[in-house]
Amino acid sequence: MDGVIADTSLYHLQAWQEVLMARGVYYTEEDFRESFGQRNEEIIRSVLGEEISQDQIDVIASEKEESFRRIVRPNIKSLPGVIRLMEELIEHDFKMALASSTPMENIKLLTQSLGIDKSFHSVISAEDVTEGKPNPQVFLLAAQRLGVEPRNCVVIEDAVAGVMAAKKAGMYCLAVTNTHPRMSLAEADLIVDSLETVTASDLEGLLNYS
Repeated sequence: MDGVIADTSLYHLQAWQEVLMARGVYYTEEDFRESFGQRNEEIIRSVLGEEISQDQIDVIASEKEESFRRIVRPNIKSLPGVIRLMEELIEHDFKMALASSTPMENIKLLTQSLGIDKSFHSVISAEDVTEGKPNPQVFLLAAQRLGVEPRNCVVIEDAVAGVMAAKKAGMYCLAVTNTHPRMSLAEADLIVDSLETVTASDLEGLLNYS
């Protein structure tokens, strides 16, 4: 969702900086880019140390997500081409799942604001998985709930960890350079600079590739 459907990275960064600065930690844009796509718990442990308690992690994560929703609410907009592509995929009878490392409350806020909350056959959130990307758990669960074999899935990703997770899941991956350069996403099967150039036929081509 973040970085593929909506451009939310700036607001996630601001939310992290807000909650971490309150704890005396300076969190840079580079720090954020390296952790993009990971679960909150993993990010917090990497910044504040492995010795931090689960209770502290839960408090910080909750504060961060509340801050994010407050900041992003008046700024939600879809990235170029994504709504058109989703409409075309529906017309071509694709089953679609939204598989994200973000909490369900965030997913509902963004998808309802964009009017696409009814477009997905399944939605996987942070609450549904125990491992974050690059672990493939979130994508494998999405395929399971769709009733589709992993080899018949195409993941659309913008994050390095997401591309790695897709390939570990045994799925095809279309990467869009919304947040990372092409060289960082080289493991993907197809790399584009915008979903404006992508059609349902492109995804069908990946699935029929042998």
